[in-house]
Amino acid sequence: MANAAEHSGANGHAGVIGDHGRLGAARLLLWALAGALAVRQAAAVLRVPPAEWLNGFHLPGSLPGSVYDTGQFSDTPFAGLVLKPLVGVAAPSLEVAWTCVTLVCVAAIGLVAARGLPDPVPRRTALLAAPVLTALMMVSLPVREAASPGQTAVLPVLLVLLAVFRVPGDRPAGFLVGLAAALQPALLLFAPLLWLTGRRPTARTAAVTFAGATALSWAAMPRDSWTYWVQHLAGTGLGGAPDGLANQSVHGALLRLGLTGPVEILLYAALAAAIVWTGLRRAVRYARDGQLLLAVAVTGCVAVAVSPAGWRHQLLWVLLAVAGKVGKRAADRPVWPVAVVLAMTLPSTMLLPNLAALAPVRDNVLLLTAVAAACAVPFLPRSSAYWREPVPTDYGRPAAARWARVPLMPFWRRVLSRPNLLLELLLIRVGYSLYSHIRAAAPTSRSLAEGNGSQIHGIERALGIDIEHAVNHAVVGTPWLEAFFNFYYTSFHFVVPLTILGLLYWRRPGDYRWARASLGLATVLALAGFWLYPLAPPRLMPGLGFIDTVHGPQDLANPSYGAMTAISNQYAAMPSLHFGWSLWCGIVIVVLAPKGWQKLLGALHPLITVCAIVATANHWVLDAVGGAVVVSAGFALVYVLSGPRGLQLSLPVQRRGAEAAAGEEAPGEGERRPEAAPARSA
Repeated sequence: MANAAEHSGANGHAGVIGDHGRLGAARLLLWALAGALAVRQAAAVLRVPPAEWLNGFHLPGSLPGSVYDTGQFSDTPFAGLVLKPLVGVAAPSLEVAWTCVTLVCVAAIGLVAARGLPDPVPRRTALLAAPVLTALMMVSLPVREAASPGQTAVLPVLLVLLAVFRVPGDRPAGFLVGLAAALQPALLLFAPLLWLTGRRPTARTAAVTFAGATALSWAAMPRDSWTYWVQHLAGTGLGGAPDGLANQSVHGALLRLGLTGPVEILLYAALAAAIVWTGLRRAVRYARDGQLLLAVAVTGCVAVAVSPAGWRHQLLWVLLAVAGKVGKRAADRPVWPVAVVLAMTLPSTMLLPNLAALAPVRDNVLLLTAVAAACAVPFLPRSSAYWREPVPTDYGRPAAARWARVPLMPFWRRVLSRPNLLLELLLIRVGYSLYSHIRAAAPTSRSLAEGNGSQIHGIERALGIDIEHAVNHAVVGTPWLEAFFNFYYTSFHFVVPLTILGLLYWRRPGDYRWARASLGLATVLALAGFWLYPLAPPRLMPGLGFIDTVHGPQDLANPSYGAMTAISNQYAAMPSLHFGWSLWCGIVIVVLAPKGWQKLLGALHPLITVCAIVATANHWVLDAVGGAVVVSAGFALVYVLSGPRGLQLSLPVQRRGAEAAAGEEAPGEGERRPEAAPARSA
């Protein structure tokens, strides 16, 4: 017994050491990634010529001039008082120093915020939080814009975090908060937060510091102070139009909706008061609950949302709101962080389609995310039973291998529960946007694409399958058939896959996951084909006599083939995803449909699609073969990557293994124990 216990302890200790080593290596890699992203950001800024970069300060070269003479400077007079003397510094030195200081501040924010996570912090989170947050901030929209000359948005965030988490003493902490408010007046809302959470000396010091800095700027720059505080009402309209997309505040959103005058002012005041009341109450509750970082993030979101001019580069607070936990199920926990990261790193046009009805949402994605974090997202309190132990994900048992010679790699496990709908919609939309951008960016050399088209045509003639011309002209000679294939080509490409995904999500969530994964992998593989083999479809091949039945006559002497050229890459034809996606639909329906007539319809869909793409002269026959190859590869990858941990065992061995497992652990706990053990040891 003693030997067994000693052996078990040694193995456990070795496991902890090994886990710590892996986490250390992961942390180094993440810091290296954050450093690479910082270098990339610095390179983007330093590529701007020094003279042009210095003009970005929007400050006059002579000290007596007003900082608002150009109408582009948007910060407070106190910020202008601090920045104005920097204009005399040599442009190259100032450019390098400004960029480096900004990026160092971003890294410092990541370190301080990671230290502010509420206890208990799992060991993995404690080691990886700082580099992950820093890397995300480096690619976020606020940091990319804050690295521009003259922007001070990163510094106030760091000052507040230092005051709350790192600086001892009430007066030094209050001084930093007041200094941050002097740079961004809306951050004075942190004074009520400090007051209501019992740090009244800090709140008083913050208010006094803000008042002193503002009075100093009035004394030194009275004209600028009058311009900022009186003429422009806390900077509204400075640095850009108040109804511009860069102004992600409630005031800017109302102006973009067409509201003006007293009605807009009254509605703005009412909405701002409601956001301040709700947001501060929530922030105080989170602070008293021990989630101080979340309380700080919520207050920052409130400050930017209610400010008359809340610029995009001031919304770094939203990214800090990922510190809050949302959802009782473990499967729901990634929804809020993923939504925040997507909103903070991607253009809004990638998150929502370019539809007029969605414009009010698409134009205000950052504002809506900030308001949601401040007033709506139901963050869990630490007293909740689900704070540390959410409802676990229901995993299926590994399936037995069907082909013993195929090596299976269990990189993910089969999840039986239905995935979160919001997360799925976000990932599908962003995935398709990335696919569209990558496809549009693929090589579009006309000579190369036509050369590859001639090559494909030659191969088909050698194989005796060059039927495109005959089919195309036969369909053109039959008007009803031409109309049918045109309608089928333009209508069913997206409708059928989305319908199948929707039905699987609702009726068969376990099958939805592998079907969705196989479709995504096939699409990614197709992108490689678009890049490596640009191909002119038959309708864009000169001298072959094809008729474009869908888009109409094309001027083949002009590489801009009408309006379609601006929408998508016309040479992204190999492989054909029109046929590939239809084949995926057919396979899924044939495999999963319960009735014979449903299976027949599923089998007919790819058959009709291949006729449509050939009849309309949009693809070669070999394009369909390429589509079949990538879809088959997608299914194969899902099978290989989600395979069991070993090959199928004989029946007696399986029974003995099941009996041993039943004797060692309670039913239902065996699948969760490997994931729960690290949390307990932490």
